[in-house]
Amino acid sequence: MNAVATGAVLAAAEELPEDVGKSGPLGLLLVLVLLVAAVLLVKSMSGHLKKLPRSFDDPEDDGPAIVVPDTPAELVDPPRQPGQDLLDTLRRAPRAIEGPRPERGDGGRTDPQAR
Repeated sequence: MNAVATGAVLAAAEELPEDVGKSGPLGLLLVLVLLVAAVLLVKSMSGHLKKLPRSFDDPEDDGPAIVVPDTPAELVDPPRQPGQDLLDTLRRAPRAIEGPRPERGDGGRTDPQAR
């Protein structure tokens, strides 16, 4: 009897329930949600791709231009602004930007006197 009881227990353990391997309504819902997400992703990406320029080599691009320095010193020193040489010259000679000094004995007035 032990052999018959053991065989019956093993036979019952090998049987699978009826719904194993079948898709249910939750699986269908999951597939539909994934399809909707994929459609929305494709729509969003196509919108972003339409905003891109046709070519990145256009000279009309408003982006910052890449400036390649001619010498290694230009990598360290900032580029000189227009008129910087004149300002440096004036800073070295500060009297060049002072007003004229009075040479007459009229109290330092440089404008013509009213009559």
